Amino acid sequence: MKRLTTFILLILSFNGNAQHEKVIHDQDQFWWSINTTTRITDNFGAVADFHIRRTDFLSESNFYFARVGAAWWVNDQFTIVAGYAHLWLSRDLEEDHAFFQDENRIYQQFAWRQSAGGSSFLLRLRNEQRWHEVTNEYGNRERTRFSNRVRFLASCDIRIFSNPSLPKLVVSDEVLVHFGKEIVYNTFDQNRLFGGLKVPLTRDLKFDIGYMLVYQQLFNGYEYDLNHTFRWFFYYTPDLRRGKE
Repeated sequence: MKRLTTFILLILSFNGNAQHEKVIHDQDQFWWSINTTTRITDNFGAVADFHIRRTDFLSESNFYFARVGAAWWVNDQFTIVAGYAHLWLSRDLEEDHAFFQDENRIYQQFAWRQSAGGSSFLLRLRNEQRWHEVTNEYGNRERTRFSNRVRFLASCDIRIFSNPSLPKLVVSDEVLVHFGKEIVYNTFDQNRLFGGLKVPLTRDLKFDIGYMLVYQQLFNGYEYDLNHTFRWFFYYTPDLRRGKE
């Protein structure tokens, strides 16, 4: 009887969600970040990054995000990272009153890089434990929602000029899925597809610039954000090992 009741409730909850038509919100966004990877010894280093994302291109705040971690180089191709991150997510109330919801994360990351002929390829698997602040309609904190998110990124920097000081073509895609007691309708979180150019400024400083299409399923399962994003990411990668100056 208990199993039958559970089955009926599942069917009813599925049908209740299915009553909603799919809704897609088209948005224009701007996403800027600085990403650092500092190699201190052959095996040990540190990573840190800071992000700003805005909606309606530059007019409205979307989030601020900061992340730090300790890195371990197994070899020059394979790294392991663990660390902490914090996100400030912008929310609007009535009468144009804005506030931020906090999110705390810890994360673990495995990355493999390979270079050949002036081009490079990256595979990255990141696992995140996330504590989201849930607020009511007045912006008051009600509880914390936990989820675990798994992210897989494949990225390729393709050499298109013989001169290494000229830009490379960048193509990447990242798939994100998450799990948890309250993740019912949106196990698929989002997909981030990017294409652009990577431009070297110095040996240790580069940036990529281009278009990112972010397709994200929202918490209720029937609403989606389709974000047309202008992305501008900087990468600072100093190597502090002796003989690497």
